[in-house]
Amino acid sequence: MGTTDAEIEVARRAVRNLLAFYGSTPAYRPVLEVEGRAGLQPELNALSKQGRWPEMAARIDGDLVDAIAVSGTPAACAATIRERFGDTISRVCCYFPGYPVTDAAIAELAAALRGGAVSRS
Repeated sequence: MGTTDAEIEVARRAVRNLLAFYGSTPAYRPVLEVEGRAGLQPELNALSKQGRWPEMAARIDGDLVDAIAVSGTPAACAATIRERFGDTISRVCCYFPGYPVTDAAIAELAAALRGGAVSRS
């Protein structure tokens, strides 16, 4: 999550790294299977054993990031969460893996989630 294109790109890069790490473990293969990417897990696992971390992250494309994670501006993130989960959720846990997010951006996300109707900006 970020408030500028540059912040959002940093966030998406961090998510790629995280998904590559998790995706390398056999326990996370079912997550990749749901997205039609089961074959990616053994590839990521082999790269991890060789210490080829940057190559692992490069295997995580934008479509996979979008399928598993939520990214964008605070308003866009809130809208995506509502689209995916509707009224079936009562809590949201945010994780910002290895990149800074301002208190103001988190407050904006929380306000957008509480407010119901949010715009994608």
